[in-house]
Amino acid sequence: MLVTGFEPFGGGARNPSGEIAHALDGRVIAGRRVAGVVLPCVFGKATRELGRQISRHRPAIVVCLGLASGRAEVTPERVAINIEDARMPDNAGRQPVDRPVVRTGPAAYWSTLPIKAIVAGLRSAGVPAAVSQTAGTFVCNSVFYGLMHRLQRLPGVRGGFVHVPAMEESGGGAPALPLATLIDAVARVVEIAVKVRRDRRVAAGAEQ
Repeated sequence: MLVTGFEPFGGGARNPSGEIAHALDGRVIAGRRVAGVVLPCVFGKATRELGRQISRHRPAIVVCLGLASGRAEVTPERVAINIEDARMPDNAGRQPVDRPVVRTGPAAYWSTLPIKAIVAGLRSAGVPAAVSQTAGTFVCNSVFYGLMHRLQRLPGVRGGFVHVPAMEESGGGAPALPLATLIDAVARVVEIAVKVRRDRRVAAGAEQ
């Protein structure tokens, strides 16, 4: 299992996605050892580092995490789109506009994680969760698309992207959850991803 998060960005001092990845590093979940890695919040560089980590660890499942400030729920993403269109600079000062992630790639890739089963499992544990239909057009989506593009060459390896809300420890008044809750939630995401291969077929919003 490979779980990735991001370093802080946009002037923030902390990023829960990176702290979750660090907390899960070395943990055994559903019989699988987790490698937790923190990626740079930089277009291109993050995807290249993800590729190196996939080659190094050769995981069966990859769960990439990112921070979605303003969201109140843990949100597995349904689809990655082939566009980089940054509303602000990344950590290297890059701000691409209307640029494809992969010039010759298709318009989009679907997640191969059981996203509705994940939402149902999180809700049953008391964690607010919902399927998200967009990962945005910043570095999170770029990494998600880059991941799924790479997995086309790795049959049998499944992967996807999950956004997490801010953590209460950061303050600021935005929707947030305690870091411990977020860590437990992502551990549950990993467990469900290992155990469930065929996703639930229910209407979005009716996962529980």
